[in-house]
Amino acid sequence: MGNSPLWVFGYGSLMWNPGFSFDDRSIARLSDYSRSFCMRSIHHRGTVANPGLVLALDEHAGAGCDGLALCVRAGDEDRTLDYLRERELISSAYLEKVLHIRLRGGQLVEAVTFVVDANHDQYCGGLPLEEQAGIIADAVGGRGPNTEYLHNTASHLKELGIEDPDLDWLSKRVRQLADPR
Repeated sequence: MGNSPLWVFGYGSLMWNPGFSFDDRSIARLSDYSRSFCMRSIHHRGTVANPGLVLALDEHAGAGCDGLALCVRAGDEDRTLDYLRERELISSAYLEKVLHIRLRGGQLVEAVTFVVDANHDQYCGGLPLEEQAGIIADAVGGRGPNTEYLHNTASHLKELGIEDPDLDWLSKRVRQLADPR
C-alpha cells in the first residue's frame, strides 16, 4: 500500500464500532463478495457450546457488498492494524486481504478487508435465513448478545442508505422470535 492512506472496509460491526480513529469515511462497494451470516462465532457473539453467527464476506463472482470505507488517521496505521488483527483474526476464520473498493465518489482505493476462509471449520455459508434467525436469537458471547450485533448492523446500514434485504428480514424475524405475541 506504500505511502497511500490506509483504508479499512467495514461491512458489519466495523461500521458502528470501528475501535480506531479515522480521518475520513465513505460508503464504498466491494465487488465479487457478498455480506452474509456465514461464520459461526465462538468468541464475540457466541461460545463453543452455543455458537452464534457473525457477518463475513463470502467470495462470489459477480456479487457486490456495500459498506463503509474508513481512512485511518495518519500516524495510526500500525496501531490500527495491530488492533484489527487482534480483533478480527481471533480464531483465524477471517483472512486479511487488501482489495480494491470503489468509494461512493467513484475513486478506486485499496483497503484492508477481512473475508471468511471458506475452508475454516467456523464457515457455514448457505444456511437458510430461518435457521440463521434461530441461532442469532439464542446466542451470547464475550461482546454480548448476537441479537445486538444483528440489530446494530441492520440499523446502521439503514442510516447509511444501504439496502440489505436479508439483514432487514433477519432483524424483523429475530424480534418476532424474542417476542412471539
